[in-house]
Amino acid sequence: MTKEILADTAREMIAAPMCHPDLKAAGSAWLYELGKEGEKVAAENLIEEIKLCVTPIDNLVAFAHSEDAAKLFGDEGAKKFAAHADELKASGAKYCDCAACVPALEILQNKEIILS
Repeated sequence: MTKEILADTAREMIAAPMCHPDLKAAGSAWLYELGKEGEKVAAENLIEEIKLCVTPIDNLVAFAHSEDAAKLFGDEGAKKFAAHADELKASGAKYCDCAACVPALEILQNKEIILS
């Protein structure tokens, strides 16, 4: 794994429609600072934001079964989302598998690379 690959991973995370605005901002700041004086601080901020924003599986399941999910996705969409969340948890997943959380977790798992 290289910093360049993780930069692409950060771009993927940022592009995800469900990426939290704070995580998007931290990812963008890190990408902007790559190769510059502020890179390490931006990397540290990105890691902290990932820790705050990646959704643990129990939180995902709770949201998927909530009124808020039904309002957001409609009744049928919420049922599908809840079934997916339940299956994900049953498979042993610890975190959400959305297009923002998966790349964020990849960055977190390789944090020593972006912090170097």
